[in-house]
Amino acid sequence: MHDSQGPSALRAAKDIGYGIVAGIASKIFEHPFDLTKVRLQAQVLDAEARFNGPLDCLNKTWRNEGIRGLYRGLPAPIVGAMAENASLFLSYRELQELIKRVNRQSISEPSSMPQIALAAAGAGAITSFLLTPIELVKCKMQVQMLSVPPSAAHTLPGPISVFMSVLRKTGVRGLWLGHTGTFIRETGGTAAWFSTKEFVASLLVARRQSRPIEGLTSASAKELRPWESALSGACAGAAFNVALFPADTVKSAMQTEEELRPALASATGKAPPRPSFLGTFKAMYRAQGIRGLYAGCGITVARSGPSSAIIFLIYDGLQRQFG
Repeated sequence: MHDSQGPSALRAAKDIGYGIVAGIASKIFEHPFDLTKVRLQAQVLDAEARFNGPLDCLNKTWRNEGIRGLYRGLPAPIVGAMAENASLFLSYRELQELIKRVNRQSISEPSSMPQIALAAAGAGAITSFLLTPIELVKCKMQVQMLSVPPSAAHTLPGPISVFMSVLRKTGVRGLWLGHTGTFIRETGGTAAWFSTKEFVASLLVARRQSRPIEGLTSASAKELRPWESALSGACAGAAFNVALFPADTVKSAMQTEEELRPALASATGKAPPRPSFLGTFKAMYRAQGIRGLYAGCGITVARSGPSSAIIFLIYDGLQRQFG
């Protein structure tokens, strides 16, 4: 997916624009499945599970909350998708070019798979800092209905109110609650995401063009047919989520602790201490073992395939059409 034009304001604007369009389309498709994943992850530390699995969660959400419930918290992930994909594709390209300059390679030379993985990991690390506050708001909104009766749905706060509430209670630092999980997931997951996409895409192009498949490098969007972009993207989506899913589970549990398992304030009236990543990981492992850490993984992998296929189908398609 490398373009020989080199770093420029126009190229950066295209990366941002294409990423935003692809991100919005994918989030609209996947949000009900993401909501299901978060609710399954959030119940791991509960004494009694609210849902028996993803289908039971989808069914109860639809029955109790309707279509609005399935898309509860959508504004936050839409904003998140715009920021995430714009940041990922822009920083991924810029880091690829930086790596080539360090190695004294031509910018127009295709990236090797190790270079792709390194640039992708860096892009994921950068993007994690943008995502954590957005995902915090999203996760809190997605579990709101689990702690109130359906008749009280109209009284629940919206994303701005949730954001401001966190800011008032915990300050700016509180917006990055669960960042360790997001950082681990995005760094390793994005490396797997781009590497898998480029590997599968290059393999498909090489086989179609009867080229040697040893030493595969990144394939340009112009080489790919739409179905090849979609298939390689679907494989990338599955790889992203399988790679470091427990980190995402711990993050979701930390970010919904206040809503689902409210702790009593101390005698001094001070808020309880923030949960730690390692402490939450240990508690979840003790509660349900490996199974608990992979709660919601099945439905996440099932939706991430089509979602990532949509992202790369749109992104590569826009690249072929507009450069």
